[in-house]
Amino acid sequence: MKSKKNIVLIGMMGSGKSSIGDLLSKKLNLAFIDIDKKIEESENKTIVDIFKKKGENHFRKIEENISINYIKLKDKIISLGGGGYINLNIRKECSKNCVTVWLNWEDETLIKRIKNSKKRPLAIKLNSIEIKKLIFERSKIYNLSDYKINCDKLTKDQIIKKIIKIYADT
Repeated sequence: MKSKKNIVLIGMMGSGKSSIGDLLSKKLNLAFIDIDKKIEESENKTIVDIFKKKGENHFRKIEENISINYIKLKDKIISLGGGGYINLNIRKECSKNCVTVWLNWEDETLIKRIKNSKKRPLAIKLNSIEIKKLIFERSKIYNLSDYKINCDKLTKDQIIKKIIKIYADT
């Protein structure tokens, strides 16, 4: 492996960024950073509680600070929250220090995964049509990533192999 950059996994909530990132970090022997977990640790609250008690703006400020601090490090696998890459400052920092990989899934797959989740504050009150709209809007920004993997017909192992190849080639 010749790259010294971080690999940043982006995509919708429910796209597998955390599980893929954890497995990938073991394969590449690199530290795994789950930004949502780091936010929860720093606030000593779940993301749902942060949204309820302090609001989305507060969450997004913390998300930006924590994300940028970790993105500036080297040799890490980083899983951004579903909305993290939407932030221009986070995207700019990613472009300097990272290889960004969008874990893309068909809308129906994501809707099934997130529709009834109580851990995703932005999706709790959304119906399938509203979730689809959120996916569409975010996909415009996710499309700015360095690489896109269409995951629906792939196993976790196949997704990881694709990311490892991307990492080796950068």
